[in-house]
Amino acid sequence: MAMRDYTVDRDLIRNFLSQYHNEDDDGMKHFKYSDQLTRLAHREQVAIEIDAEDVATFDLELGKALLENARRYVRIISDVIYDLLPSYKQHEVECKDSLDVYIEHRLMMESRTHQPGESRDPRNQYPPELLRRFEVTLKSPSTQKPLSVRQVRAEHIGKLINVRGIVTRCTDVKPVLAVATYTCDQCGAETYQPVASPTFMPLLMCESAECRVNKSGGRLYLQTRGSKFSKFQELRVQEHSDQVPVGNVPRSIVVHAYGENTRLTQPGDHISVCGIFLPQARTGFKAQAGGLAADTYLEAHKIVRLNKTEDDIMQEKELTDDELRDLVKEPTFYSQLARSIAPEIFGHEDVKKALLLLLVGGVDQVASGMKIRGNINICLMGDPGVAKSQLLSYIDRLAPRSQYTTGRGSSGAGLTAAVLKDPVTGEMTLEGGALVLADQGVCCIDEFDKMMDSDRTAIHEVMEQQTISIAKAGILTTLNARVSILAAANPAYGRYNPKKSIEQNVQLPAALLSRFDLLWLIQDKADRDNDLRLAQHVAYVHRHSRQPPAADNFRPFDMSFMRRFIMTCRRKNPVFPEELADYLTGAYVELRKEARGADSTFTSPRTLLAILRLSSALARLRVDNVVTKEDVVEAMRLMEASKSSLAHSGHDPNRRAMTVTDRIFAVVRDIAAQSGAKSLKMADIRQVCTSKGYTADQLNETIEEYEDLNIWVVNQPRTRLTFI
Repeated sequence: MAMRDYTVDRDLIRNFLSQYHNEDDDGMKHFKYSDQLTRLAHREQVAIEIDAEDVATFDLELGKALLENARRYVRIISDVIYDLLPSYKQHEVECKDSLDVYIEHRLMMESRTHQPGESRDPRNQYPPELLRRFEVTLKSPSTQKPLSVRQVRAEHIGKLINVRGIVTRCTDVKPVLAVATYTCDQCGAETYQPVASPTFMPLLMCESAECRVNKSGGRLYLQTRGSKFSKFQELRVQEHSDQVPVGNVPRSIVVHAYGENTRLTQPGDHISVCGIFLPQARTGFKAQAGGLAADTYLEAHKIVRLNKTEDDIMQEKELTDDELRDLVKEPTFYSQLARSIAPEIFGHEDVKKALLLLLVGGVDQVASGMKIRGNINICLMGDPGVAKSQLLSYIDRLAPRSQYTTGRGSSGAGLTAAVLKDPVTGEMTLEGGALVLADQGVCCIDEFDKMMDSDRTAIHEVMEQQTISIAKAGILTTLNARVSILAAANPAYGRYNPKKSIEQNVQLPAALLSRFDLLWLIQDKADRDNDLRLAQHVAYVHRHSRQPPAADNFRPFDMSFMRRFIMTCRRKNPVFPEELADYLTGAYVELRKEARGADSTFTSPRTLLAILRLSSALARLRVDNVVTKEDVVEAMRLMEASKSSLAHSGHDPNRRAMTVTDRIFAVVRDIAAQSGAKSLKMADIRQVCTSKGYTADQLNETIEEYEDLNIWVVNQPRTRLTFI
């Protein structure tokens, strides 16, 4: 495209800003940009957004040129607005900042020392960049197709494009120099230097007329009070996982945000960035090492947060009181909300209710400086193939803020924080891990039992104190991790062994298990009727790519509504009335009485706090400010359901001492642990068991019993035993 005439474009943009209008339903004209210019003139607005669709509607050729050469037209629009603002000012601006006072004082001093009409050196004149108190941003047309990071190429340099991805890093907001102001130590004259590139060379010698005539050789000194700075933040945006081709790794792009576009997003957010794709020449040693290669970045003009699964803009508005009143009065609304969580997964209604309460959360309490968490932690345990990972994946997509990770694929630094070098300043800084990025959200940890013991210790402080204490590389700090943890754990030897305790099955310490509010065991038991319904459900989902219609014509709520409702519920802070205190204390004493003499690891004072958290979460679901007795009853029912899932597994808290079969199993398990192999020779097992005093019949009985439980399998010659 040929370069257009500057004067023609300037006149067209002037007419566009002053004449463009929309008509409302009543036929009244609404001058969209004239109103914004009026607010800019009176400091009621900082940034003005120019929609490329409006420019194309006003002049098609100008709209195309704006998209092709966006940086040039941003400068032209800034010049036009700078000239138009005085005509839109209706009264003087009362609120003045330090730069206003500085410029006003300098203009008054200049009028005293210089004669009217006296020519001045251009460097000693006030640059327009110093006096402009507004920002110009562009918005791409709605017809423009958003690009992935991989699709941004050299042909897009200088153009206005729209890129979508996930934010992986955000630097601190730093002041970047826009106009440098110098003062001469000899004549006192001030020199101004606009800075338009990432690097600049400071001026040293004064070029004023007085210094040139007297040849005094005045030196310039930078003064920050008269200089102009703007806010700057660097983002790194990575393409979505579903946009990565087979066998490739995700690509990322650097985004530079200035002014009002800073602090709009956080790591982990899915965003759409409208900006100008520009090259950045390397300087210094980087230029020598890189040769002719140049870095590229995207100058952000508009940043919009997106939902995780849809491409629509994040819904920040709450539900109205009328909508809430109509929803909550439905008696089955609570169960419908729970059934709407992962509707394609068959059954698990109580588990889904618990996950719904985890999303809503309880109320934080601060008593005499001691904080009691309100976040709910849940651990799902059970046999493989019961949809534990699918539930975690759905909660990760549904929660407005969440992180998904696995136990084996996460290190301690990846969960808490890592010490990295800041790409802008070069300083050593902390970059938050999964628990920090999920602050005020949910952290889903799959394969929780596969974590290393050294990495698992980082979870202890997070689950109760909601903080992470860091002492690395001279950095001593405490990070917030107000997060709900949803964990999934598999049995140590393939399937859950009902003859063993929870700690032995999952191989997690009791101190960690007690920090979970609900421990849910999901077992895969053979039941003909249940298996038939499950098979029919799975077959229907595979044929129609949706869940089968329910008998009661139930239609699940969509994700956008669920997010809006959960966000509205979290605004409530229900209180616990005094009349429920006696009922709750009596119920807790009965729970402790039932657990007396048994394994009381999971019936502790933390159980009482868990009931309080679940009760307040149920009150939030009803959008009520007071916890009722029905909420406490439902919370205790869920608590009993989780405990009964453990009890019905065959694990008797009042179990007798270990039988001979249990002791032989422990011997075989120790042999496997010492050798590190899952397959053992039967001869080695017989030798060790015989040395410990067990007979061949006892060994054969143990092998057959645990083979029926699918813990291990023995080959046909009965020479090797292999753990499943």
